[in-house]
Amino acid sequence: MPELPEVETVRRGLQPVMEGAVIEKVEQRRPDLRFPFPVDFVERLTGRRVTDVSRRAKYLTFHFDADPILISHLGMSGSFRIESEHGGETPGEFHHERSKLAAHDHVVFHLKSVDGRRSRVTFNDPRRFGFMLFAEAAQADQHPMLAGLGVEPTGNALDGALINSLFAGKRAPLKAALLDQRLVAGLGNIYVCEALWRSGLSPKRMAGSITSARRATTPRTDALSKAVREVIADAIAAGGSSLRDYVHADGSLGYFQHSFDVYDREGAPCRREGCTGVVRRIVQSGRSTFYCAACQR
Repeated sequence: MPELPEVETVRRGLQPVMEGAVIEKVEQRRPDLRFPFPVDFVERLTGRRVTDVSRRAKYLTFHFDADPILISHLGMSGSFRIESEHGGETPGEFHHERSKLAAHDHVVFHLKSVDGRRSRVTFNDPRRFGFMLFAEAAQADQHPMLAGLGVEPTGNALDGALINSLFAGKRAPLKAALLDQRLVAGLGNIYVCEALWRSGLSPKRMAGSITSARRATTPRTDALSKAVREVIADAIAAGGSSLRDYVHADGSLGYFQHSFDVYDREGAPCRREGCTGVVRRIVQSGRSTFYCAACQR
């Protein structure tokens, strides 16, 4: 499933095409994806001007000149494709074919920009685990998909003091705590493994073991918060990671996978300078965890 950097990359690809444009026509080609489409989906979006394309955790949120807003999730295989009205896809380097079967093009937005240019934004999802739902703007934070989400890992709000507070007393493994969307929103398996390696912390140790009741922060919570922010920033800068079905809005693929230090590198030498360990793979809560037991403590 695409993680936060992938979703942010999609958002940045859609933003210049969609923001300011009017939705002249909406094609809804099936009644449901993971969930049924909202009642009057086509009617409520047709004629609306897109004012903002945002992201909350792994969700895309589309804001218009009137309610409702649209909350979208890519699911396992969802992607947005941007095309001009005359054919020709948005320029991008295509490393392998994405799904182009019309049977998987479930929603098509026909847009007209402020300067009169027309384009199409198509949502394609072979597995149909993605979704599109409505929310009233004033109550968006209380929507079932967004309510209770934790802090974003992309800004200064996620610091050592916050990690110290969030993880205090928690007996769950450190990796599980980082994947808890109620604590930190948007982190997934790949980037948690990478952040734990950067911070030198074992994914198996109890989350509460890196905290202090006497101090506002600790060297370990400082190191972890810094590693999380940096790995997410690096992944966004690289355009995300191209895993399985994931593609950018323009069809190109991410490159951060070439920089993985531990993820999917089982048996490979640890890349930390001076470390003689090798990357191990264990299973935690049904997910693969990659780490170096020699330098992650």
